[in-house]
Amino acid sequence: MKRRSILASAMALTSGLAMPRISAAADSRVLKFVPQADLALLDPIQTTAFVTRNHALLVFDTLYGVDANWKAQPQMAAGHVVENDGKTWKITLRDGLRFHDNTPVLARDVVASLLRWGKRDSFGLALMAVTEEISALSDKVVQIRLRKPFPLLPDALAKTGANISAIMPERLAQTDAFAQVSEMVGSGPFRFLAGERVPGSRVVYEKFAGYVPRPDGVPSLMAGPKVVHFERVEWITIPDAATSAAALQSGEIDWWEQPTTDFQPLLKRNGNIAVEVTDATGGYGIVRFNFTTPPYDTPAIRRAALAAVSQSDVMQAIAGTDPAMWRNNVGFFLPGTPMASDVGLEAVREPPDLERAKKMLAESGYKGEKLVFLVATDLPSLNAQGQVVADAWKKIGFNVDLQMLDWGTVIQRLPSQQPIDKGGWNAFSNSTAGVNTFNPAAHNYIRGSGKSATFGWADLPKLEELRNAWFDAPTVEAQAALCREMQRVSFETVPFIPTGVFFQPTAYRKTLADVRRGFPQFYGVRRV
Repeated sequence: MKRRSILASAMALTSGLAMPRISAAADSRVLKFVPQADLALLDPIQTTAFVTRNHALLVFDTLYGVDANWKAQPQMAAGHVVENDGKTWKITLRDGLRFHDNTPVLARDVVASLLRWGKRDSFGLALMAVTEEISALSDKVVQIRLRKPFPLLPDALAKTGANISAIMPERLAQTDAFAQVSEMVGSGPFRFLAGERVPGSRVVYEKFAGYVPRPDGVPSLMAGPKVVHFERVEWITIPDAATSAAALQSGEIDWWEQPTTDFQPLLKRNGNIAVEVTDATGGYGIVRFNFTTPPYDTPAIRRAALAAVSQSDVMQAIAGTDPAMWRNNVGFFLPGTPMASDVGLEAVREPPDLERAKKMLAESGYKGEKLVFLVATDLPSLNAQGQVVADAWKKIGFNVDLQMLDWGTVIQRLPSQQPIDKGGWNAFSNSTAGVNTFNPAAHNYIRGSGKSATFGWADLPKLEELRNAWFDAPTVEAQAALCREMQRVSFETVPFIPTGVFFQPTAYRKTLADVRRGFPQFYGVRRV
């Protein structure tokens, strides 16, 4: 199945194209942005959706931030000292930190925030597994006592991928980690304007006058001073790609996060628009299984599903035919990084042997059960991926119930572990940032911890055992050896299907300057 049969769209715009009611973006105080999808969930601890992560980085701040060299730098922290042979960390908060309700950020707020985050995030769970206690020694000093050294502690607190360790007031951070917080009161450079939110249409943020940027450092990814140049940032959800392209060309919006492949050539020809890949690590395609519900609770059935999928077909459907814009032959860690290897890659051979996959399915014990496959229609990459995979699965004999939904509905469905006739699901189309798959630390989908794993709840004790050993490995070489074994086990047990790596450009008007590398961040950027 090729892209043109999936994402057919016009290749030219006319002046008469219908437009939504969007006021002009010429006001230097307002930045108008079209996000990848509607912001359905606001709490950054509740979901791994990147649209929520991007929202959270406006509203919340973190103790540390990763720079463009993937090094953790102090952010809300003034600094730290490490004592007791690496088992005691004392983190001092910098001066001037305030929440949006104008209360000071205190150490006890940080303690409660980290404890809540550590119950949901993959990296956080690893940190909490070796943590004896997190406490407030004073209003300015947080102490973390460990049972054994954890050198990656700043990296965990600085991670770029969902879930970020957002610092919120203690009264909100005491909310159960599996329930939504009642309001958005953050510590970051923008305030969330709840009264101006229109679900499915608009989200508005206002510059927080009480935010004090770091006085030192260089702006770089999530690190350095976060200086705000806009009074307001307005997120406008426009489901139709042609309308988004027309609005960007006319200047009615400033920035389109993820322009579809079909419209990128048109936008590149416009001298007023920059179309560029800002995240060099790319997007890592994933089809995730639900281990709690048949038929994908059976390893042999998951292996048959993997054997049917062509990574090159999926990547071309997402990113087009230009091989510079995608990679296949991808395993369970990002290609080109120290933890990646070629172990087991024969399982993602090109082209896939569909007759062999049919035989594998026939011998797997699959009885023709209906499987519910959730695919987001408003995220073009996930839509294209889902349809290519569903087509391949049908060809080898799977009874696929392809449920085409908006992304907000998908992420609200994902927590369900009910049978499919009661709103449950069997698989969903997803992707994550390539940086999240550098190694096992932040890789949510490589975990095998059952009910504490991310959506899909892979229960794979051997995989979890290897991941835990990775944290204790004394050298990079020892870590790489463990990752080779993790990849071998993953191709046997298939916690998810890796579908390849693609490079998603963003598009913005050249009247914007200092757009940060990586992913959408709204501090630093200014109008010229």
